[in-house]
Amino acid sequence: MTLRVLCVFLLSGWLSVSAAALPIPENGPALRIQGSNTIGAELGPALVEGLLQEQGLLKIHRETPDTANEQRLVGQTAQGQRVIIEVAAHGSSTGFAALKNASADLAASSREIKDSELLALQALGDLKSPAAEQVIAIDGLAIILNPANPLEQLNTEQLARIFAGEVKTWEELGSRGGAIHLYARDDQSGTYDTFKELVLSRRGKSLSSAAKRFESSEQLSDAVSNDPQGIGFIGLPYVRQAKAVAIADGASQAMLPLNSLIATEDYPLSRRLFFYLPPDTQNQWVQALASFAQSPEGQAIVAASGFVSQTVQAMSVTPNALMPEGYQSLSRHAQRLTVNFRFAEGSASLDNKARQDLARVLDYIKRNGKTERAVTLVGFGDLKDDPARADLLSKLRAMAVRRELVRNGVVMREVRGFGALMPVATNSADEGRIKNRRVEVWVY
Repeated sequence: MTLRVLCVFLLSGWLSVSAAALPIPENGPALRIQGSNTIGAELGPALVEGLLQEQGLLKIHRETPDTANEQRLVGQTAQGQRVIIEVAAHGSSTGFAALKNASADLAASSREIKDSELLALQALGDLKSPAAEQVIAIDGLAIILNPANPLEQLNTEQLARIFAGEVKTWEELGSRGGAIHLYARDDQSGTYDTFKELVLSRRGKSLSSAAKRFESSEQLSDAVSNDPQGIGFIGLPYVRQAKAVAIADGASQAMLPLNSLIATEDYPLSRRLFFYLPPDTQNQWVQALASFAQSPEGQAIVAASGFVSQTVQAMSVTPNALMPEGYQSLSRHAQRLTVNFRFAEGSASLDNKARQDLARVLDYIKRNGKTERAVTLVGFGDLKDDPARADLLSKLRAMAVRRELVRNGVVMREVRGFGALMPVATNSADEGRIKNRRVEVWVY
């Protein structure tokens, strides 16, 4: 499917959910979801409840089995037949293992599927295809402290040394409190996998054995908020009573985990939350839940659950002296949309989230009457030996997005490239370079 056809397909109704009644099995659950605790604790069940309501089911409620971090969502047809959907939340890796042994129909993951998992599951089809890999929400890993800790910001290098046990006291960071107490999620957690990838592994570090480990996000957060010497990492909805600090990566400005910075994935510790659907599944509930999650109703549930929705909005940006003059001028006269287009690794092609976002951006532009010279695209790239090459590549990426918008009836105002300026991540690692290769959308 070409990107143009995909966009038309999305805009014509793929993001909306059909209300046609789904088949109800005579025995057993209609759908089994396994994987991420971050998703499975509340977001997944809330989306399931939304789908059950959309299907017109009655007496929708949750049942808690004896096993921790598992739930059953139950609804009832008008004829009194029970519909059961099971959600088990023991960590992202368990979702892919469950797909392999056929004990789950859908995997919930708070990280991208690993190459080893992709290989192990190849009999189910290509789980990296646009239909299989569904970004359902954006989350930010918050670095949390006890509210009494005066520290306001850290960089990712400091974080790596702290959680590796190399920085042992708060005084070494210019704060106070004595010995640092580490709190971390368990090895099955996608939250831990993300922290390990974004912070520890990138710098050749491993988590200190002194860290206290938790399967539950809520318990970890509460432990930090009750420990004046504590520090932990957590998904955004679980900051609770703790204090989040601003984070810098490489030459980026220090950023708090604000919704707008997480929506654009500029915040250094932002991450995507996924549903992975076996492409050849015969279970209609799988596709129905994924479609509902992408719909405006589903994204409203994402926001209500404390995560960052992918609903496109315009936001004002305050110009500052660290911005190039052309960017300052843009921020004084236009508004930025809460989406960045990013590209598949080693490719000029839009990644799977960008394909979904393209439909959302087109919908926003058309609904708000911005089709005639009201849209400017701004491209950025990673640092190159030749600055002129960085400038050229940043503009070419913006031109790739322009091409798709123009095909769908948008007359552009301008396309600009700012090269390697204004990085949002370090250029010393692949993940950082990918984040810096982005295209912003501005509207007048």
